[in-house]
Amino acid sequence: MEEFRRAYARLCVAPQEPVLRRLRELGAAPGRGRLDLAAQSLSLETCGALGRLLPGAAPFAEVALGDCGLCEEGGRGGFFPRRTLDWGRGNNLRNVGAEALGKLLRQNKSIRSLILEWNSLGVWEEGFSFFCQGLGANNFLQQLDLRNNQINHQGAGDLAMALKQNASLQELDLRWNNIGLLGGRALLNCLHSNKTLKRLELAGNNVPSDILKAVEQAMNHNQDRETILNETQNRTYILSKEVLSLKDENTKQFLDLMDTIDKQREEIARSGRISAARVSQLQEALDEQHSIMNSLKAKLQMTEAALALSEQKVHNLGELLNAVKQEQASMAECHFMELQQQKQEGAVREGKLLHDLSAASEKNLLLRNQVDELEKKCKVQQDQLFQVKQDLTNRTAELKLRAIRAEEHLEMEKKRFKQSLEDMESLRVKEVGHMTQHIETSERSMQDRIQRLEAIRIALEEELSQVKAAALAERGRAEEELMKVRNQARLEERQQLEHLEEKLRLMTESRNEAQNCCIKQKQMIAEAQAKANQLSLHADGLRRRLEELQQDLKSKEEEKVTEVNKVKVELQEHIGHLQAERTAQDGLREKIAALERQLKALSSSHREALLDKESEISVLLEKLRTKEADISRMKEEEAQRASFLQNAIMAYVQGSPLGTHSSRK
Repeated sequence: MEEFRRAYARLCVAPQEPVLRRLRELGAAPGRGRLDLAAQSLSLETCGALGRLLPGAAPFAEVALGDCGLCEEGGRGGFFPRRTLDWGRGNNLRNVGAEALGKLLRQNKSIRSLILEWNSLGVWEEGFSFFCQGLGANNFLQQLDLRNNQINHQGAGDLAMALKQNASLQELDLRWNNIGLLGGRALLNCLHSNKTLKRLELAGNNVPSDILKAVEQAMNHNQDRETILNETQNRTYILSKEVLSLKDENTKQFLDLMDTIDKQREEIARSGRISAARVSQLQEALDEQHSIMNSLKAKLQMTEAALALSEQKVHNLGELLNAVKQEQASMAECHFMELQQQKQEGAVREGKLLHDLSAASEKNLLLRNQVDELEKKCKVQQDQLFQVKQDLTNRTAELKLRAIRAEEHLEMEKKRFKQSLEDMESLRVKEVGHMTQHIETSERSMQDRIQRLEAIRIALEEELSQVKAAALAERGRAEEELMKVRNQARLEERQQLEHLEEKLRLMTESRNEAQNCCIKQKQMIAEAQAKANQLSLHADGLRRRLEELQQDLKSKEEEKVTEVNKVKVELQEHIGHLQAERTAQDGLREKIAALERQLKALSSSHREALLDKESEISVLLEKLRTKEADISRMKEEEAQRASFLQNAIMAYVQGSPLGTHSSRK
């Protein structure tokens, strides 16, 4: 903070004491991010210094400039805080200030809140429309306060167009303006395409109650839409977690089933071992008891048949178990592959959309840079026109001074030689009148040409409106001709600059020649005066010399007239070239407007793609739900099959003769 105060004191020749005091207070209390300069009446020098320092590493997230009395030039300082800019009331912003704010919104990416209450921005329609264009191009501002700015229905229409393009503004305060019915309808129509605005204040604007209710419904719809989007995102996250948990549960259940099947196999093997031991015991008993051999042969045959049947049943049950395992494994693999394919498709679509968005943003940046370069070139050409006009006024003033000096010289000669120059005085007066009439006619012709040029400019503006309407049909051609037009524009600008430099060089040479001629004429006049003093002694010689001087003056005046005519012709040619350049610039502006419209169409297409992606997400969620239902159904079927197998095995074991024999024992 101390470094910021020192830098301010170094940039300002006369730093303001209230600003220094406020900076000292902020340095004594660290941790604050608000620079409050309200009601301080800042000077132009202070505004310029703050405009240089604040865009750097200044530790201010918010700047308050209410009731500072900032004029147009003070508003050009360019205050760039991190998040909030409070311009407040009593700053008297006008057309140029509104345009500066529009440029700020186009370029700045850090301001989230902008307060412009009590500044009467709506009075200046062109500046406010430029401000609205900047608002439409900005995608970072979230809060905008335009209370009591005298905004009419036209300004509301410009705001509606900006809101159609803007995708970041969430709160807009338009209380105590003059929007009316038409402005309210325009704002209501723009809310169909804007889905980010959550709060719109229209109190004190003479807007009907039905439009206010419709605006409230649109705001509620936007809020509900945002809540639904958040809920869907949360649900997708929860569903992904649930799917993973279900997969884990399925694997666990499958492992449990395998464990139970292994246990059943071990029990069957153990029962087979027990039955084999029992058969061996029976065979030993038969060997020992030869007397009971004949009675037990039938029982032995029955037991052997039962054992064969049991072995066949066990073999069949093992095959059934293997088939069930293979089916479960194949089903699990199919579900897993389908989930992977869906994930890959979703990732590919997201990558494509991100790539398209990045390409569109790069195109927007390139077009904005081109627009800035063209505006700079227009400003340079306007400065050149202003210099040429100044040269014209200076030359007309020099010609008038030359005429006045010639008249004074003639009057002196008339006083000295009244008797000898009475006839010549009448001729000179006539020539002077002729010169003045010629100058007046030339000035009138120049004024007529200026009026004609203004009429041509008005006609060109009308043609511009017509061409703008026709440019909508030429969007496809404009994209192909962009590169050609850029190259041609660069070549033409270079040629025009070289041509203007040559003309300036010729003009400077002609000015130097005219100055030399004036110096020569002064010398000749001094020589003529000396000769007149000498001829006063000799009257006869004076008359002859006066005739020679008159002839010299006539020739010089004719030379002056020819030089003036040459200068006028050159100026007319220069004005014609400037008009041609102006028409070329108008064509470039039309093409820039067409490009901006194409950018708007691209942004709308990207928004439609995002909506399609949301619909695809909903479809995927429905598929997940159906798959979850299928998985639950499969679980139930597997549980039923396992229960059926267990019941069958238990029934078989209980119904076998070994089981009955063991129970009898």
